Amino acid sequence: MSEISPDKSGHLPFDDYEIWWEYFGNGDKEAICFLNGLAMHTKAWYWFLKEVQPEFDVILYDYLGQGLSSCPDEPHFMPEQCRYLTGIMDHLGIDKIHLLGISYGGFVALDFGRLFQDRLHTLTISGILLSHERHFQMYQDLSLRFYAGGPEAFEIYTHYLYEKIFGEEFLRQTPPETLEEMRQRFHDRYKDRVHSLVRLTEAQNPFFECLDDRMPEYRAIRTPTLLVAGSQDRCLPLWQQERILDIIPNIRYELVQGAGHVVYLERPEIFFPMLKSFMRAKSTDFEIRGS
Repeated sequence: MSEISPDKSGHLPFDDYEIWWEYFGNGDKEAICFLNGLAMHTKAWYWFLKEVQPEFDVILYDYLGQGLSSCPDEPHFMPEQCRYLTGIMDHLGIDKIHLLGISYGGFVALDFGRLFQDRLHTLTISGILLSHERHFQMYQDLSLRFYAGGPEAFEIYTHYLYEKIFGEEFLRQTPPETLEEMRQRFHDRYKDRVHSLVRLTEAQNPFFECLDDRMPEYRAIRTPTLLVAGSQDRCLPLWQQERILDIIPNIRYELVQGAGHVVYLERPEIFFPMLKSFMRAKSTDFEIRGS
């Protein structure tokens, strides 16, 4: 991916921090922002830029605690991650965007919809939940115990994570050495700053602690919303994700058979034509067309 570089990029100051952002395009098209998952950084999206360009411009940014952004060992908050995105949009002179949030990025996307829906064309979420689930709390607590266990425990955690997030079909088709390269990149990116994973994970606590009080705000999201789930998602089972359908009113649900937690990576030939059809229509009433 070394040949790929953004048309614009830089750090934006927010309070005492620096947030890294990248823009791909000339500014004459509608833009979509791809929100990072927990352990991602902007370059993780480079392979997928071709799926939406040149029809759409693309915004990428690293949350506080990721990539080239500041990584302080202090509490992070999802509404602040949303505020950083509005600052980037203002810096670029962009009023509205399409927003895609996968997994951890889905939490950020839902809060952006709650706080700034006037700045959205569409909202797409995948591998996400918006309800109190003991199962998810136990999963988060286990992750934090791995983080706190030192280098050996973190090494084991990366194997556990990569076993869990993919569907069976993707695992059968992907060479073991490719999966190991992916896992190793994740391990190397965070082995010397595990505190960032801890702080990003802990940011989910206030998200859920405030969930009941903020539920009327989530129910007030009128932005056309697309929920895409993988039928083999073992991180967030379908029954958890499907509860969102009773919360957000203007929502469409699409189930991708055979995919696990990261549908965009496992089945891009299905995911991205669906996403582009949705963004073109700016409505949940759309027909899925090929690229």
